[in-house]
Amino acid sequence: MDRLAAQNTAASPHGRLYPPIEPFDRRRLDRGDGHVIYVEQCGNPAGIPVIVLHGGPGGGCSPVMRRFFDPARWRVVLFDQRGCGLSTPQAEVAANTTAHLLGDIDAIVAALGLGPAVLFGGSWGATLALAYAQARPAAVRALVLRGVFLGRQSELDWFYQGGAGRFWPELWARFAAPIPAAERGDMIAAYHRRLFSGDREVETRAALGWTAWENALAAMDNPCPGVPPPAYARAFARLECHYFANRCFLDEGQLLRDRHRIAHLPAVIVQGRYDMVCPPQSAWELACGWDAAELRLVPASGHALTEPRIAAELVRATDELAAL
Repeated sequence: MDRLAAQNTAASPHGRLYPPIEPFDRRRLDRGDGHVIYVEQCGNPAGIPVIVLHGGPGGGCSPVMRRFFDPARWRVVLFDQRGCGLSTPQAEVAANTTAHLLGDIDAIVAALGLGPAVLFGGSWGATLALAYAQARPAAVRALVLRGVFLGRQSELDWFYQGGAGRFWPELWARFAAPIPAAERGDMIAAYHRRLFSGDREVETRAALGWTAWENALAAMDNPCPGVPPPAYARAFARLECHYFANRCFLDEGQLLRDRHRIAHLPAVIVQGRYDMVCPPQSAWELACGWDAAELRLVPASGHALTEPRIAAELVRATDELAAL
């Protein structure tokens, strides 16, 4: 959803995002298992390293994600995770797990010669940031998280078994309509069967429905987002459904269980008070007892990266970290 968010509307009473910027470095990393990862760097080559982790899974990066950082102070590293964006092959789920993504981050850190980096991620990007930090705490200096998703069954049930649909019944009805009543007890499995049917037309139709449901709930005041390109929708939906069908390749409750491994790391958690995709409960649970973390519950805001108040808090967080 972040990739499709409006790129020129993120503003706040404190000002807009930093101006658009082009990368000073673009490269592709061949991981030797059929996947080639697109990586770019922006800002100051001698600045504080920050690794941007996009949402989804399968969302890919977009140019607006470069603009949350003062280019004079940050060395901004963005990459498209396996199977999406400019990484290839598109929509591929073989050799595509959370462990593979952690290995890709390691490869990027090694290829670019990064020291300990700040991790900046929202939604699934927050999940991946937490998983990486807990696995490699010495490689991380701080975290900026947004719209926290902890990969738990309760969170998947909220979004895909009708919890959010109680607030948006007409949109839920549209999402559920292609699925026979007998299959609606597990909507992720039902969509998975269609997204991996082997029939490109069936897969694309299911992908557009899956993507439309998520995009429609991403922003608090959503102006009916446009239909994404079919190729984008197919990659996004296949990858996201693949990860969710496999419970994000995490143990249930793992990211809360292992939080002690990063208790020493500073973190800013930016959470929309009315986030319908990832409700505030997860951010609250993550922050409770984490003395080095600050939870910022943002009023009148939902999930999307570029909602004005969300964007303002994220820029404020990166400015504050850069000033330390």
